[in-house]
Amino acid sequence: MTKAAGGDSGGAELIPGLADLPRTPAKTPAKTPAKPPKKGAKAPAAELPVARVAVDIPLPHLDRPFDYLVPAKLDAEAVPGCRVRVRFRGQLVDGLLLERVAESDHRGALMYVERVTSPEPVLTPQVAALAREVADRYAGTFADVVRLAVPPRHARVEAEPPPDPPPPLEEDAGPGPWAEYPAGPSFLTALAEGRAPRAVWTALPGPRWTDAIARAAATALRAGRGALVVLADGRDVARVDAALAEELGEGRHVALTAETGPAERYRRWLAVLRGTARAVVGTRAAMFAPVADLGLVVLWDDGDDVHAEQHAPYPHPREVLALRAHRSGAAALFGGFTRTTEATRLVETGWAHALAPDRARIRQVMPRVRFAGEDGELARDAAARTARLPNMAFQAARRALDGGPVLVQVPRRGYVPGLACVRCRTPARCGACQGPLALPSSHAAPYCRWCGRIAGDWRCGECGSPRLRAMVVGAKRTAEELGRAFPGVPVRTSGRDAVLDRIGPERALVVATPGAEPAAEDGFAAALLLDGWVLLGRPDLRAAEEALRRWMNAAALVRPGGPVVVGADGTLPPVQALVRWDPVTFAERELAERREAGFPPAVRMASLTGAPAAIRELLADARLPDGAEVLGPVPVAAAPGGQRAEGPERERALVRVAPRDGAALARALKEARGVRSARKAAEAVRVEIDPLELI
Repeated sequence: MTKAAGGDSGGAELIPGLADLPRTPAKTPAKTPAKPPKKGAKAPAAELPVARVAVDIPLPHLDRPFDYLVPAKLDAEAVPGCRVRVRFRGQLVDGLLLERVAESDHRGALMYVERVTSPEPVLTPQVAALAREVADRYAGTFADVVRLAVPPRHARVEAEPPPDPPPPLEEDAGPGPWAEYPAGPSFLTALAEGRAPRAVWTALPGPRWTDAIARAAATALRAGRGALVVLADGRDVARVDAALAEELGEGRHVALTAETGPAERYRRWLAVLRGTARAVVGTRAAMFAPVADLGLVVLWDDGDDVHAEQHAPYPHPREVLALRAHRSGAAALFGGFTRTTEATRLVETGWAHALAPDRARIRQVMPRVRFAGEDGELARDAAARTARLPNMAFQAARRALDGGPVLVQVPRRGYVPGLACVRCRTPARCGACQGPLALPSSHAAPYCRWCGRIAGDWRCGECGSPRLRAMVVGAKRTAEELGRAFPGVPVRTSGRDAVLDRIGPERALVVATPGAEPAAEDGFAAALLLDGWVLLGRPDLRAAEEALRRWMNAAALVRPGGPVVVGADGTLPPVQALVRWDPVTFAERELAERREAGFPPAVRMASLTGAPAAIRELLADARLPDGAEVLGPVPVAAAPGGQRAEGPERERALVRVAPRDGAALARALKEARGVRSARKAAEAVRVEIDPLELI
């Protein structure tokens, strides 16, 4: 491990460019007897006086621990994992004490630790080792990963007395929902025996997936080990939290979400750190939760893009939990109604085994899926080809409303998020910034989705027409249209502005965007999946996989045998996979096609986004592995996350390597970032390893 001192000597190593300044020749001082320390001077601790500290500075060229002396008065408080304050380059900065050793390899003088912010050992050795591995895998820094792993301190919460530990769990209640899977009971048996089975789980449609996760977590706890469950959003966390409370009782688990607030979240996190709570359920930030003696990691719906971390170094929970399972010898369960190509590759390589129901059971519980035009409607009526609600879907919804609520999934939120010229179909753009125009309601003027300007005087730049038409219809407009088509039926919406969690069994039309579908008390009587072409037509490598995932997640909320109508061409592979309820075959086919084309996850890929000169400089400094292929750079019109790019011109380059060279690629890019950081390069480059979006 490379070490540097926090002292004044050796400053040329810490401050870029200092080594190039002219120096006065040093004179060799005469040896003098050692003087006794002055009154009040600091004295180092008697044992293990050197502390290795990870300072909170995310500069790549300073991504290493620094050595400091522990003063004798802080000897008892300066424990490994605690928060400290140290002086670095003349300023007081935060840091985490990694370990204490007897001596330092640094030849110069060492500075003292200024103070211990909190003696609570918030960074465990296991999480510290994981953070280092994640940083190296994603070409990031230790400080960035620790910032994701350790929440901010709340002194008042730390001072609270810890709750009493709960009593031991009662006897095992059997396999429960896992009895519906041929390999389910054996998976639980391996968990109960303390072994580490790893499975990719294709769940049956319906609400029992939460009970299955709770039963697996309870089995791990009965075996004397901890459990960690990561889900995409707070609604799923609430559902699994309720299932865990019923399965485990009170006090044995905690839920970690941003909705709880900083103080309560830190209180629950401390309960995990101190060993009071042995099970954790939460969103992606919980993937670093310090669960003691981890025995099971669970990730639900790993294809959901909400799992993508928005802060550097952008780690994905699937990779982090796989690393945790490997490091701690824990079991791993990656599940969902569909299967991603990444999970399929885990099965293909033998890292995990498939855990799926048999076809007979699937046919008993799956909904009855049909695609628009299956009954020959398109052949009889050419207008049905462009209808958003074909007669088949209309009739299915009308019949199903007699038995309960009907779900209507619409890919786009808002009212009319896309407009075009009536005459020539040219997309309508803002005259000020060229952003897309949209309508917020039926009585409002069109506005720009980028800059917010009102475009009441818009005219087409191609033909001069002032009239607009809807290119894409959003959830609000769909609800308005359905209200007219089904008079007397309540229409409810669920989307970004207001997300419904649950609805009752009464008749209603529920219009929801993907991911915002509520759970019905007795299941939905039917589901209409509209505008399938919007999902399938996205310019994204994962468009077909994502469309199938969103469709199956919605269809899984429908009662067994209930009608589901999807508005898409029935000859397309994702539509066929939905009709047969066979996501495994579709994922295997997708993986084979990506391997042939050289796309992830068959290869490892890095995305570099930034100013053109900065990207060229980074690639010139990087010692890429042999066989690395650089694609681009090409201009990008939008920043990551779909927002409009601001500021100067930005480009994006992709670097593709074989899977075996993934670690070498990350190491090369990290070293190149360190070189640019040492030069104090003004333009930063965003580096993402295995990005979800390649557009």
